[in-house]
Amino acid sequence: MFAAVLLSVSGVLAVLQGIAAIAEDDVYARVGSYVFEFDLTSWGWIHLILGIFVALTGVGLFKGANWARAAGICLAGLSMIANFLWLPYQPWWALTLMAINVFIIWALCASWSRTTAG
Repeated sequence: MFAAVLLSVSGVLAVLQGIAAIAEDDVYARVGSYVFEFDLTSWGWIHLILGIFVALTGVGLFKGANWARAAGICLAGLSMIANFLWLPYQPWWALTLMAINVFIIWALCASWSRTTAG
């Protein structure tokens, strides 16, 4: 349940983050030079699409779907990578979402053995 809530919230936040990046280039400012420089609009689309998949996986976890556990771990990992690459635009927000993704992966992996053993 904890991972489902975090996945749903993280997905919705990523969708909003993506919409903000697509809508206005003035919303985000670059903090400094960074090795991974991408166009802000393309980053918006990446966060939007990834956020939709993350939120849908959270809904799948609420419904108890078995596919959602493995998909949640994979998508939380991808979200963590995307937020790492997003660091020059919103460093504190990216670090916060990376920490949330760590908790999602932990929650999904910690309960895996209890659900598959029975």
